[in-house]
Parts: sequence; structure tokens; C-alpha cells
Amino acid sequence: MGMVLVPIAFFGLLALGLPVGISIGVAGMIGIFDMGPRFMTMAPDRVFAGLDLFPFLAMPFFILAGEIMNRSGITAGLVKLADALVGWLRGGMAHSNMVASVMFAGITGSATADAAAFGNTLVPAMVKGGYSRPYACAVTAAGSIIGPTIPPSTLAIIYGSIMGVSIAGLFAAGILPGLLICIVCMVVIAATARRKGLPKGEGRFAIRNVFSALREGILAALLPVFILGSILGGFATPTEAAAIAVAYALFVGGVVYRALTLKDLYEIGVRTSRITGVIFLIIASATILGWWMTFNRVPQAIAEALLAISQNPQVVIGLILALLLLIGLVMDINATLIILAPVLAPLTLKLGMEPVHAGIMIILALNISLMTPPVGACLFVLASVTGEKVEAIARELWPFILAEVAVLVAVAYWEDMTLFVPRLLGL
Repeated sequence: MGMVLVPIAFFGLLALGLPVGISIGVAGMIGIFDMGPRFMTMAPDRVFAGLDLFPFLAMPFFILAGEIMNRSGITAGLVKLADALVGWLRGGMAHSNMVASVMFAGITGSATADAAAFGNTLVPAMVKGGYSRPYACAVTAAGSIIGPTIPPSTLAIIYGSIMGVSIAGLFAAGILPGLLICIVCMVVIAATARRKGLPKGEGRFAIRNVFSALREGILAALLPVFILGSILGGFATPTEAAAIAVAYALFVGGVVYRALTLKDLYEIGVRTSRITGVIFLIIASATILGWWMTFNRVPQAIAEALLAISQNPQVVIGLILALLLLIGLVMDINATLIILAPVLAPLTLKLGMEPVHAGIMIILALNISLMTPPVGACLFVLASVTGEKVEAIARELWPFILAEVAVLVAVAYWEDMTLFVPRLLGL
């Protein structure tokens, strides 16, 4: 009975417009009730056990550090540095958007934070500079998923915590794929620049402009170095590095730039609490649903179904990617990760994939879902911030989506590239 009621309840509540965390929680409790009364009494313990993981503390700290840096206006310094590097090209502001996304990613690890920050700053500037608003939003959305790919990635923290995989290893493995996304998106911009009539940037590349912009943005640019250096160097855990990032962000924003007021700190705290609360509600609810799925051997059934289609590892990896991309079209990526990671990770081990390689493949596939309709979070953030229609943004996004799917395929099938940095660092 539960096998019928649980999916009906979940998708029915989503269709009614309830938040995904509540929809998952209600569906999970229906499943637990179907398992028997004694399991109902165990449900609260399972919820707290799902949240009682020390690495999870890193998430609110990284979110808080990103909010502080963004509120301090440091984003402008990163954009100026990116503009000095690539702004002179045709479509220079679009190229600068991509490069700035890489820099911003190393601070927040969040796609929606990137979309919101650049939606408020870069999109209006691009429109003023001669770009159409849908195209400016599409470029911003395409670059935003670099955030949760390059460390510090909240998805990497979640995946590493629940699957027992090295978070430092996942952080290191995300560096090359994140940079590759930036490069292929810049190739798409360059390839379509003349056809779309994108304006050419002013002036030429000048090293003095780079040094001038670097002086202004150096303090923001150093934060990712501190984060990665402390984690990958073995000086701090991801949680400790996140706390260091908050202290650094407070020092830079409050003492150096003198851009933070008590009101700012209050609003930053409220926003961080809201974002963290939403993520933790989804994690807690997905823990219950995942428990029900394990009890009913749903993970084994999915694995057997995939293997029944083909025993060829290459084919099965392709099926996994297709499954993740399809589910990502209609479901929150945090919930999808928590529910499907215990299903797919053992299957990837059977296929001979290294755990960090499999983890970054799953994370990247879900990140792409952030910019695909109908529920891509970055699309709705940009639509809300800029007033542009979601469908108009989506039409301009397809070349970028196809390019990033090509990166996903490369990550999935080219293990040596994906694991080059972790192996180089001995992780």
C-alpha cells in the first residue's frame, strides 16, 4: 500500500504548491506509518540522526561567509578584476560574468547566491551595455552552477557526510570540472557573439589594468585560497575552514572595507538562518523517506532495473546521468542527492568507479538541474530579481545547457581528468 501512497502523496503535495521539504516529510511519514506503529516511535530519532553529522556545520558557516562578502560589496571588486582579464573581448561583459562566477564560487559555494548577486548587479549592467535581458540572465544562470561545483560546495559537504567520502577529495575533484564549465561557456559566448551582435569591450588587454583591479579585489580573491589551502593542506577540517572563512569575511567587510552595520549583520543572520533552515528541513525529511525506501528495498530495485537494461558499465553510467538529469527537472537537488546517493553510490562501486569520481559526477549532474526548467532554482531567482520571464531566459539557455552536459559526460567517462587534482594532492 505504501508503495502506491508515498509517491502519490509526494507528487500530489508538490503539485499543490507545498514546499519540497514538507512534501517529502509527509510522504515519508505515510511510508513509515505503513511500515508499522513501532517504526513511528523511531522516526524522531532517525530525523535527528540524519542531521547529527559534524561536517553539516560547515554549510551554515560557508553560507554566512558568502552573505557577509556579498553584503560588503566585495562582489564589485571581483567583477572589476574579471573585466580587466576578459572584458576587452567581443561579448566582454558576458565573458566577465563567467570569470567572476568562478571567483564568487570560491567564496559562497552557492548557485542561487551567485544568481541573486549578479542578477542585481551584472544583469542590469549588461542590459545597459547592449545585451538583451534574457541573454544576460541566461549567461548568469549558466555561470551560477560553477558555485556548487568549485569548492566550497554545499552538495559536496552533504554527499561526503552521508556517504562517508572524503569532503576534501570532493572539493579538490570539483576544481577542474568547475573551470571547464567556465571555459566551455566562454566558447559558446565567443561562437555566438557575432551572430547575436554582442558588443565588443572597450580598449585592449593591459596588464596594468589587471594589477589595478587585483589591488581592489585581492582580499576577496584570497578567501578561496585560505579555505582550500587550510583543508587540502590538512590544517583544518571543512567545518573549521568554514568558521575561519566567516572570521575572515567579517574582518574584511567590517574592518577593512567598513561596509557592515549592525542592521546588515542582523539581516545577514536572518537570511543565513532561512537558507540553512530550508536545507536542513529537506535533509531531515529526506532521511525519513530514505529510511522507508531502504526498508522496502527500493535502492536495490532501482539498481537491478538499471543493470537489467545493460551490464556494460559505460551504458549504465549513461543511464545514471539520464536518471539524475530527468529527476532534477522536477525535484529539489538537495532532496534528490540525499535520496538517490545511497541508491546510486553502491551501484557505481559495482561498476568500478572510484568513490570521489562517482560523487563529483552525481553532484555535477544535479547542479545542471539548477538551471533547467520547470523547477530550476537559478531560473526563478533571476526571474524574481530581474523581472524577466522564466521561459525567455530558458530559450537563451539551451546552448549553455548542452555545453555543460558535454562537460558532465567528460567528467563521468574521463576519470583521470576528474581525479587529477585529488591525486596530485594525495587525497
